Amino acid sequence: MIDVDEHGRPEPPLTGDEVATLLGFLDFLRATVAWKCSDLDPAGLRATLPPSTMTLGGMLKHLAYVEDHWCSVVLHDRTPHPPWDRINWSADPDWDWHSAQDDAPRELRALWQDAVDRSRALIAEALSDGGPDRRASRAQPDGSAPNLRWILVHLVEEYARHSGHADLLRESVDGATGE
Repeated sequence: MIDVDEHGRPEPPLTGDEVATLLGFLDFLRATVAWKCSDLDPAGLRATLPPSTMTLGGMLKHLAYVEDHWCSVVLHDRTPHPPWDRINWSADPDWDWHSAQDDAPRELRALWQDAVDRSRALIAEALSDGGPDRRASRAQPDGSAPNLRWILVHLVEEYARHSGHADLLRESVDGATGE
């Protein structure tokens, strides 16, 4: 049984193996971002903390992109899911962050949650086909390919960075604080 804290975050296992620990921390950090973005209206998701232009809505959209890129595109060499499949990244390398200004909160949350759900399934698929040592199907430009372990650690790192940003942004919106 997984313990869940008062904010709905699953506690990572204290004595899990490598995979359970990585997935436990990833799910904890995903839930932290969800908590920090919860119950906010469009203005709350669009609020910035100058001088940064970062928003919680942009963060949700960016993390949805990160999930799809690493788990679908890199790990399994699949075509990016919409909307990522039709973006001209050369025209705006930060499109995920910028375009969130035009999205409704429910759309941003659904985009992110759908990406997380797909990633969980794709990670489970890779774990059953080689475990943490399984190499990504799409090579980097230099021909190297990270293994699933590296991708999971990268996802933890990405969420950890943005969880800190989310703490500051949420506090600036309505004063809500918490670890």
